[in-house]
Amino acid sequence: MLRVELLIPTLVRSGAEKQLTLLACGLPKDQFDVRVTCLTSGGPYVESLRKAEIPVTILNKRFQFDPLAWWRLRRHLKAATPDILHTWLFAANSYGRMALPRSSHTKTIVSERCVDNWKTWQLWVDRNLVSRTDRLVGNSQAVVDFYRPLGYRDDQLCVIPNGVEVPPQPSQSRKEFLAEHALPSDAKLVFFAGRLAQQKRVPDLIWAMQLLRQADRRSYLIIVGDGPLRSSLEQHARDLEVEKHVRFLGHRSEAACLMHLADAVWLGSEFEGMSNSLMEAMACGRPIVATAIPPNQELIHHGDQGYLVNVGDSAGFAQYTLKFWNEPETAQAMGEAAHNRMATENSVGQMVRSYADLYRKIAQSTRR
Repeated sequence: MLRVELLIPTLVRSGAEKQLTLLACGLPKDQFDVRVTCLTSGGPYVESLRKAEIPVTILNKRFQFDPLAWWRLRRHLKAATPDILHTWLFAANSYGRMALPRSSHTKTIVSERCVDNWKTWQLWVDRNLVSRTDRLVGNSQAVVDFYRPLGYRDDQLCVIPNGVEVPPQPSQSRKEFLAEHALPSDAKLVFFAGRLAQQKRVPDLIWAMQLLRQADRRSYLIIVGDGPLRSSLEQHARDLEVEKHVRFLGHRSEAACLMHLADAVWLGSEFEGMSNSLMEAMACGRPIVATAIPPNQELIHHGDQGYLVNVGDSAGFAQYTLKFWNEPETAQAMGEAAHNRMATENSVGQMVRSYADLYRKIAQSTRR
């Protein structure tokens, strides 16, 4: 039985944390002894892991570089002696590789989840840890291509796409949702779900709604999520005089479930890894308009599972969504194609099998 240690900063409700939880709970228990360690704190997914009888350790890291947390991790790994250390996100990727002695027999896998254009000095850290890495796994080819120039060999790199489940139906009906948010019964709902941060380019979507509602006044933009830009985005909607057609729902624990209520879904990001919210919308069979960045192009073929537009093209978002309103058969066909793609190529079971095969392969390999 292979001992696998999964290391991540926290277990808050976000994309990487959800993927780790799905993987940990899905690995065959008769083949893998799985344990999870959080560098900083826990979060909602701790309960899911413990229900699956997966031990969770929290190291309480307090600072950007916390020597005490590093020492706790080193001691923890020495006691656990995992065959595989699989780290997720920058802090865990750095601490995990630095905490393992070079003489350790533990194999290291790092997960990179995004094309991190914000990284500066972090890339210097990553570059200096390449020699301590047995495999870097990207959730899209775009992520792997972003990290390749740091000095990774081809045999150190691989792609394992995110796995997605079809979200359950929401706890409220469409009629109840419309009434709660003072929306008319004939409203056409466009959803965005994600963190309200700069990379998501939500102002472009608010501009798109200003254009779309002038073509069809039944159109409303539903923004699910929270973040540092929320107050400025609310002001932006007021400045554009479109606030009556925009609803800010804040953080919702059933954000993925609400996708079933959408008539269309938008994603305007300038960079991503592989968007969980986009994949959940596709799994729900929703027609999509998204930016034509490489990770989105890996999920959507323009005109098949949805439409792709240039970053910042608010008119494009409005144009293609109006096409959905005017051609419901097109919207339905694209939604069905999106659902089928997730079912056949991006299931949770397929993601878990890919990691299980990688763990076995890495455990049997000899470090170069």
